[in-house]
Amino acid sequence: MPPKHIIQLDDIEIEVTRKRVKNLNIRIYPSAGRVAMSIPKRTDLSVAEDFARKKFSWIKKHLHKRAIQKAKKTRSLSYRDGEIHPVWGQEMVLTVNEVNGPPNVECRDDTLSLMVRPESSSEKRESVLIEWYRTELKREIPKLIEKWEGPMGVDVREFGVKRMKTRWGTCNTKARRIWLSLELAKKNPKCLEYVVVHEMVHLHERLHNKRFYRLMDQFLPDWRERDLLLKGKRKTC
Repeated sequence: MPPKHIIQLDDIEIEVTRKRVKNLNIRIYPSAGRVAMSIPKRTDLSVAEDFARKKFSWIKKHLHKRAIQKAKKTRSLSYRDGEIHPVWGQEMVLTVNEVNGPPNVECRDDTLSLMVRPESSSEKRESVLIEWYRTELKREIPKLIEKWEGPMGVDVREFGVKRMKTRWGTCNTKARRIWLSLELAKKNPKCLEYVVVHEMVHLHERLHNKRFYRLMDQFLPDWRERDLLLKGKRKTC
């Protein structure tokens, strides 16, 4: 293997490898917290270090961004007082109240109140909150379907809400049934409308082709902005 050298910039180590390349290149491996640089064989290390220093802000930005994303993915929730839980795009502070009656959830101002029986497990608290999210969605989805069926010239025979790992929604064009992700209850309401319209457009066009996106432009001209909002790449739309 080609010999490696280390450039230390503050708390970041950059592995430098001489290769048969024409330019200096930096690669970031966020999951490993690793930064690597390849340089032409005859390039002096001082040149490589100057290049890395010029890119230092960019390197830190990407490492920090990925670290936050990883933390969010691995964060475990215990459903206790003070936790932050999003509801319709707003960050809500969770308060847990022990009651002897049936479990319930109330959302007021910036507080999400969870009413559960004494000594309820985190799994039980999670299930109560999940069902509340599901109820929230099932209240709003029919309104959006009714709003768009006429203008779009389609009819949705059935809809459902379920937990999805990789999608925000799906459409069974034969059954004329759409499914929406439970996670949409945590997003801005504009995101829910965007996904509903997206799935309803599939009743006109099954594939994601030029015709599909022309229809999206026709029915929901700002769908690209809403898509960025859904992906967390912008805060407002």
